[in-house]
Amino acid sequence: MYSGLVSMALVAMLVVVFLYALHRRTAVAARLIVSLPFQSGWIPNEHALSRFHVRWYLASLVFLAFDVEMLFMYPWAVVVLEKGASAVAEMFLFLGALLVAVLWAWREGAFRWV
Repeated sequence: MYSGLVSMALVAMLVVVFLYALHRRTAVAARLIVSLPFQSGWIPNEHALSRFHVRWYLASLVFLAFDVEMLFMYPWAVVVLEKGASAVAEMFLFLGALLVAVLWAWREGAFRWV
């Protein structure tokens, strides 16, 4: 009853072992100059997938907040004359929200580098 399943599993394992042995036999080792980082000249000290400290994520969020601020301020500067005082009030609300975010990041220690 199970002979077909067992023989299929055995054939699959033999194929995998054969392909692995064939790869090990025919593989060419990569030259060191090819496997080093592109044009840096430095030998890597750590793994490429090493983790960053959490403070860098907070710093990147603060950077994105200021980046988005500039993204919103350029078009605002163009239309502020035709929109009037409501545009100025909206921008101050936006800057207030950004100030709250910066104060939170400051409290969380995103600006401490030691």
